[in-house]
Amino acid sequence: MTRRLRLELTGLDAWLLLMTFFWGSNFTVIKTALVELPGPAFNGLRMLLAAALFLALIAWREPLAASVRAIPRRDWGPILWLSFIGHGLYQYLFLGGVARTSVTNSSLIFGCTPITVGLLSAWLGHERLAWNRWIGAAISLTGIYLVVASGSSSRTASLTGDLMMFGAMLCWALYTVGTKPLLSRYSPFFITGLTLAIGTVMYAPPALLWLREVDLQAVSLPAWGGIVYSAAFSLVAAYVIWYTAVQKLGGSRTSMYSNVVPVVAMSIAALVLREPLGIVRIAGAAAVLGGVALSRVEVKTPEPS
Repeated sequence: MTRRLRLELTGLDAWLLLMTFFWGSNFTVIKTALVELPGPAFNGLRMLLAAALFLALIAWREPLAASVRAIPRRDWGPILWLSFIGHGLYQYLFLGGVARTSVTNSSLIFGCTPITVGLLSAWLGHERLAWNRWIGAAISLTGIYLVVASGSSSRTASLTGDLMMFGAMLCWALYTVGTKPLLSRYSPFFITGLTLAIGTVMYAPPALLWLREVDLQAVSLPAWGGIVYSAAFSLVAAYVIWYTAVQKLGGSRTSMYSNVVPVVAMSIAALVLREPLGIVRIAGAAAVLGGVALSRVEVKTPEPS
């Protein structure tokens, strides 16, 4: 009995590619804004804005207070845990890791997200992973190495920063897998907005300490625009796309698209910041996209006639 390979692409794949643009462009946006704002202050402001926007949109779609009251007691434990692990602790570890280690190490560590999500999903019995998804993850991870390492001259990576970035990646993977049961009962829009709002409350106290040192009136219009863009697109829009895909495609298949983000970030940095490309980086970008395409191939076993 032979198996047929068929590449399955849907409208959701186009939305996922748009999401990679939001996240990839966010690196250049943040790099520009951090010239005027310290990292925790920038992150605190964008999270507050994103949480407010999410809650306003939820309230526009449905009675917010009634929807929150309707959540059964058994779901509040997972919701609070996911808010902490996926927004509060994740943001703290991510920001601390970026400040303490190199971009090369950060990107390579986050390149392990699809593999980590796949292992967690398989371990919890959420998904069964086909051979092509494992191979696709390995190809994309190799591409990430080529994309990032080829242009890096930094050798000052900190072990503490590496460990924080690994912790952030693990938090994101746990959050991605952990939302799967809740997404069978709640919409991606509602559960993402609610956990982001609760996570923002957890993250806000240390961020407010940094905000006390910032003269907000001296912050330029482009920097404020960066906060708005990062909140509205890299948090609100991208998160809704991500968890809609997790609900419909599963965590392991969705997480493969996170490997496209370094390629998008590299391309935008080359156009806006004039960072050089090179043949090795282009080859790495091709490997990343090829790995994602391979992961979207469905293995079909024809029924006996």
